[in-house]
Amino acid sequence: MLREFSINVYLIFTRILFTLFSLVPLKNKTVFIASFGNNIQHVKNQCLKDTDHDIVILVTKGTQVIFEPSEREKVYLFEAAYFFQFISSFYHIATAKYIFVDNYFGFLAATPFKEPVKVIQLWHAAGAIKRFGLKDPSTKFRSYHANIRFRKVYQRFTQVVVGSDKMVDIFKQTFHLKDHQFLKTGIPRTDFFYDKQAVSLAYKKLHAIHPQLKDKTVLLYAPTFRDREINYYKPIIDIDLLKRQLGENYILLLRLHPAIKHKFFNDHDDFLIDVSDYAYLNEILVVSDYLITDYSSIPVEYALLHRPMIFYSYDYDRYLTDRGFFEDYHTAMPGPVVTSTKGIIDAIKTNDFDHQRITSFSNEWNKYSRGNAAELLIKALYK
Repeated sequence: MLREFSINVYLIFTRILFTLFSLVPLKNKTVFIASFGNNIQHVKNQCLKDTDHDIVILVTKGTQVIFEPSEREKVYLFEAAYFFQFISSFYHIATAKYIFVDNYFGFLAATPFKEPVKVIQLWHAAGAIKRFGLKDPSTKFRSYHANIRFRKVYQRFTQVVVGSDKMVDIFKQTFHLKDHQFLKTGIPRTDFFYDKQAVSLAYKKLHAIHPQLKDKTVLLYAPTFRDREINYYKPIIDIDLLKRQLGENYILLLRLHPAIKHKFFNDHDDFLIDVSDYAYLNEILVVSDYLITDYSSIPVEYALLHRPMIFYSYDYDRYLTDRGFFEDYHTAMPGPVVTSTKGIIDAIKTNDFDHQRITSFSNEWNKYSRGNAAELLIKALYK
């Protein structure tokens, strides 16, 4: 009850601010509201190159990508704790012609934009395994007003960027969107995988930070979050067993979901490196020889590298009940599904991966992500 009251007060304050600032004429300005930041970084750079717009980047708490101001770029902390930057942020939102967001932002429920403003959703996931949005089972436990608020936010999106027809179908279900609202230009951050120079620099940078990666087979463990583990996380994977069975030729990277607030205590630093705070996930992907994950969307991008993936679903039954999936999990994943650390080890030692299945998975999910997504997006919107 108190939470709902606080949200309503916040939205009333937002609506008043937005209404006042909306009296100012629109400017040749593009605003990016960053929660994750990787997609925004690519689009922002292309926008600077191909348009004459001024750029304003609003950074929320937890955004890992660092944005620096320049002659055409302003950066603000979009947090109520930074009051004057927070107020300035709403001025820029109310006076911009283009607004890019990369997540769900509740304030959009109180910001009815005037024509011809475009609000573009650069969703932070290239694909979707687990249910979210209006298909999240938890919506049935939310209040009537909360569900109305969610729908208002989704209705603000004039366009949503996708990398595949599969995501079109999913966004239709989760956000209640229509065909004309989709920009099939590809996921901007996947442009990185087609940039040989950027990939080479990523290898050099990570090997300089972590020299122990050299001459090792790199395993990346990247689980998604569980709602019950956001404030306290302990890996359900036997790191000691991995180390004993795989020997000195392997090293394990751990990449926790940004939603997890609890810091992982690493007492295996001769075998495990925690890269959860590293800003650029795709750079971590290119130095990894195997991906171990569960219900995350990371496999969609990792499939572009055509490398082996193992799906460690130790809590499948519970996750199916709590969140659910868009497809049958066991048949949709392009690699072995295991339920124990021993299963992970056996999959690595056996090395019996179906690379054609990985390619088919990539072609399906990355249909429009072909190395020029940011360029195509800017052309579609501004020209």
